[in-house]
Amino acid sequence: MQMTPLRLASTGPKVMQLQNLLNKHLPYPYSLKVDGILGPHTEAAIRKFQESTGISIDGTVGTETWKALKQGVTVTSDTTLPSTNAHNAPWLKIAAAEIGQREIPRVPANTRILMYHATTSLRATSDEVPWCSAFVNWCLKQVGITGTNSAAATSWLHWGQITGPCPGAIAVVRRVTGANHVAFYIAETKDYYKLLGGNQGDQVRPSRYYKSHWMVQSYRWPNIRQQ
Repeated sequence: MQMTPLRLASTGPKVMQLQNLLNKHLPYPYSLKVDGILGPHTEAAIRKFQESTGISIDGTVGTETWKALKQGVTVTSDTTLPSTNAHNAPWLKIAAAEIGQREIPRVPANTRILMYHATTSLRATSDEVPWCSAFVNWCLKQVGITGTNSAAATSWLHWGQITGPCPGAIAVVRRVTGANHVAFYIAETKDYYKLLGGNQGDQVRPSRYYKSHWMVQSYRWPNIRQQ
């Protein structure tokens, strides 16, 4: 009998079994909470496992992925995996130094924000144009990494390589009402993600993104050739 594939939003004992197997085979930072819910973190781990074992990367667990997991194929740590060491995410220090930069109402645009905009093809001339993606592009550029050159938050969904939640990872999130945002992952609790980014309350700052209202679409990390 053919099993029903597990995918984002699947729940139940099979998902718990999956999470246990992924924890067994994947190195940090892909450690998962075994809660029986196939959320964005579990999906990211599935994609990493599939990428590392040569399976078609689709984020779902069908016959081929189950077989590889149960056969004991283990993904070892390698140089492409991010570390929580700030030295390996130098753009995070750049971003933190920008905290406090904000839109200035009723006066000409904040020239610093226009510098962020200049790293995208849109090259907006107003600090009221959404600039979360521009900020991420600018921070990466300061450490010699080429970003997406796009002002769209969703442009980061397929940039670089997929990773897990770790400080400095580029988090692409989507509000339940449909809005998209991109920022740097800092930490999280059971209730919210803590992200550092631009255009968060019209400024650069760390903010809480509550899981009841926001869903992580992907965590991204530069490819080796981009660093």
